[in-house]
Amino acid sequence: MSKFIFHTVETAPEKSKPMLEGAVKQMGAVPGLFAVMAESPETLKAYQQLHQIFMNCSFDAEELTVVWQTINVEHECTFCVPAHTAIAHSMKVDPALTEALRNEETMPTEKLQALHDFTLAMVRERGNVSNEQMDAFFAAGYGQQQVLEIILGLSQKVISNYTNHVAKTPVGPMFEQFAWTKKRN
Repeated sequence: MSKFIFHTVETAPEKSKPMLEGAVKQMGAVPGLFAVMAESPETLKAYQQLHQIFMNCSFDAEELTVVWQTINVEHECTFCVPAHTAIAHSMKVDPALTEALRNEETMPTEKLQALHDFTLAMVRERGNVSNEQMDAFFAAGYGQQQVLEIILGLSQKVISNYTNHVAKTPVGPMFEQFAWTKKRN
């Protein structure tokens, strides 16, 4: 079995070094996900750009968290669930919402439940959602723009969740206080 390289600023390819230096400046360390992605500067750059673009879409902090964590939990990403728990805390998202997402419980509002349900349908059905699912999402107050923005968020999460799966990225000290494993029924 091949082991993935977890780069530091010093070992990273030249094109990745500035991005890792930026992570150290912003977060105080290189997150494991970035350390793996540094092997492919283009993948790291794409992930960082998608993250920033998704952060600037029409969703508020709670809605961003619902989309991210719905996907992370469904993909069983033991790195991204803790990382996005930390991000949610930094964005002042109610911890009750974060815990509901981590534990696959009901959302605190009907609108967030509709967002969660539709995002989950998009993941599970690979975008082939039914007219009924689409109508329910629109009835909750969302529109075509938000459908497309869920696809944007899903694109970001596929890059990170799949990278973490193949590399078996450890949570590490940065996010270990939010460690997570999927509850089995």
